[in-house]
Amino acid sequence: MTGPNPHAHPAAGPELRPLTRARRLRPGDRVAIVAPSGPVPDDVLDEGLGVLRGWDLLPVVMPHVRGSHRDFGYLSATDEQRAADLTQAWCDPSYAAVFCARGGYGAQRMTDLVDWAAIRAAGPKVFAGYSDITALHEAIAVRAGFATLHGPMPGAMTFLKDEATRESLRATLFEPESRLTIGLPTARALVPGRGHGITLGGCASILAADLGTRHARPGAGGGLLLLEDVGEDDYRIDRILTQLLRGGWLDGATGVALGSWAECGPYDHLRELLRDRLGGLGIPVVEELGFGHGPTNLTIPLGVPATLSADPEASTLTLDTPALL
Repeated sequence: MTGPNPHAHPAAGPELRPLTRARRLRPGDRVAIVAPSGPVPDDVLDEGLGVLRGWDLLPVVMPHVRGSHRDFGYLSATDEQRAADLTQAWCDPSYAAVFCARGGYGAQRMTDLVDWAAIRAAGPKVFAGYSDITALHEAIAVRAGFATLHGPMPGAMTFLKDEATRESLRATLFEPESRLTIGLPTARALVPGRGHGITLGGCASILAADLGTRHARPGAGGGLLLLEDVGEDDYRIDRILTQLLRGGWLDGATGVALGSWAECGPYDHLRELLRDRLGGLGIPVVEELGFGHGPTNLTIPLGVPATLSADPEASTLTLDTPALL
């Protein structure tokens, strides 16, 4: 039995509601590739595009994907250009989906420049990515009310190297009813129990950096929270989780699913840190579910109702409804 959360606030934000889902993909669909964050190596992207073509999709690379910012090489293009690519791709009815090429850094810089009114008017569309793209998952939820997919990207090496990663995305896109139960055999209870709520989350450091902005929700109340990260020292993860706790963002959450913590130090030590920071919430916590920056990155829909089962024998995330219509 865990103790009370010492960071709990008297009043949590409004409880999350299911978001509007897009239609599933069909062979022959055109899909747009955008790069809202960092530059993409041409050879890696080309190989990823080949995988999408093998699924009978027709990928189209938006104008500012294959380049880099003149002054800041960690960006694929200017903020205005990256925002324009995303807006154009979403609002063009000939594209059934928008895939982010890779993560890195930069999505938060361009989020204010996206035409959210136009995106909302265009309606829901498949949108997939992870890592830095967490900022856009939150923005799309807040500014448009659409469900999205936390999953692999065609310009990322995990997508090219790992069959389970590719198959998880492919099945979610074309046969979403076959992907109602999500989790690797590694998943197990850090804090036992069952929780039901709306999926949200992604990269922990991005969620913390988004606190207080108009493109992020005020809290995870009523939500099943996904958390993962990469390349953060233990004290930085401690600070990130403590910030989310102190800010009241975790008040009312119904469960936490933890993904990979690649390059974040020895996991046995990190497990105790995660237990220390999250165990006092009094909600189920599952570790190593199998998403994020690890060797396998399962696709998890965001904005849909689901049940998290934190069981010592078989911990899973089970969706109430398919990711796509």
